Amino acid sequence: MPGDSLHVVLDILRWIASTELSIFVRESSWAFPVIECVHVIGLTLVVGTVAVVDLRLLGLASTGRRYSALAQAVLPWTWGAFAVAAAAGALMLISKPLAYVENPDLRVKLALILAAACNMAVFQLFVRGTVADWDGDATPPLPARIAGAVSLLCWIAVVVFGRRIGFSMALP
Repeated sequence: MPGDSLHVVLDILRWIASTELSIFVRESSWAFPVIECVHVIGLTLVVGTVAVVDLRLLGLASTGRRYSALAQAVLPWTWGAFAVAAAAGALMLISKPLAYVENPDLRVKLALILAAACNMAVFQLFVRGTVADWDGDATPPLPARIAGAVSLLCWIAVVVFGRRIGFSMALP
């Protein structure tokens, strides 16, 4: 029964909105802005570090450096920043869960993050295994360049739709 599932989800969101943490984030004069700043800093680090790797995959930057060395140096920062951004984003979401879930810009942003994750999974499954063949090349093969371009476009769009959320929602 799809209608029953929707009621369960709405009940869970209403419960989340009634928790002390949700009320604190929503009603505090400082909590939401601080959390938002942490989210923006985390997302900036994610997009910046991803861009470094993607531009290398596109053959547009760091071409004198092996892809594997660059990825090994940069991607741990990406994952740490992603964890911070996701945690802060979840805290912002719980401030007004029903309103955020209804926001189409949030839905698109989350779908784009999922698309970036799928792109990364495809890269890991089908392209990463060939890195030894092109690691030192200034221009990686077409599948690697496509993965870099798709990733970069997804993350730029994540930023665009994230900003749209800020303009389409009233402050808590």
